Amino acid sequence: MRMKDKVALITGGAAGIGKATALRFAEEGAKVVICDVNEALGGETVKLLGADASFFKADVTQRESVQTLMDAVLAKYGRIDVLVNNAGVLRDGMLIKFKEGQLVGQMSEADFDLVVSVNLKGVFNCAQAVAPIMAKQGGGAILNASSVVGLDANFGQTNYVATKFGVIGMTKVWARELGKLNIRVNAVAPGFTATEMVAAMPEKILDGMRAHTPLGRLGEPRDIANAYLFLASDDASFITGEVLRVDGGIVVGT
Repeated sequence: MRMKDKVALITGGAAGIGKATALRFAEEGAKVVICDVNEALGGETVKLLGADASFFKADVTQRESVQTLMDAVLAKYGRIDVLVNNAGVLRDGMLIKFKEGQLVGQMSEADFDLVVSVNLKGVFNCAQAVAPIMAKQGGGAILNASSVVGLDANFGQTNYVATKFGVIGMTKVWARELGKLNIRVNAVAPGFTATEMVAAMPEKILDGMRAHTPLGRLGEPRDIANAYLFLASDDASFITGEVLRVDGGIVVGT
């Protein structure tokens, strides 16, 4: 029961890695709060988390929505010990597509802006809103979702890679700034993980992912959840400013 009596807030907690993390924290005794823009999925997930759990609909790109979320969690539970900044989106595309000497396509500005808004600004919004709460209560842990592609880059993911690299930078800055307030800040960098979205991909693509992963399989959402659990717990009380790869040994692009 490494999270007994701790209050953990997980953004994008309705499905995928966020859902797995919520379930794992609940198993270890946490009072879990999930937020998501998908109200239907959020309502289904919160039923699995026990009587102390809560779901709030929130949009991490909107500062007012984030502040309303933090106020609601604080009003109900009195504290927030852990924030897992998990909410994220994908809108893949090449910088340019060039064929037979002609520009035939490119990543749209709208797709770039959306991914930056959710994956980067959303992390900033939530961390900035929760940090004063943690400071006043004497400490806490902020955990940010990066990715192996934030370290290694990946074809066709200019926007996503930029955000995941940016998350690593913010993590290191905040670890320095907030350490004196007893707030630890770390990031987790998952590799290819068998979320609902990935599992729906063609088997040929999944086989390629497995073949490029030295451990020979995709990660399970619970594998990533276990990393968040460790970094949130007192077992990691002297760890801050780090990026923990949970990727089966893969180096993307090789």
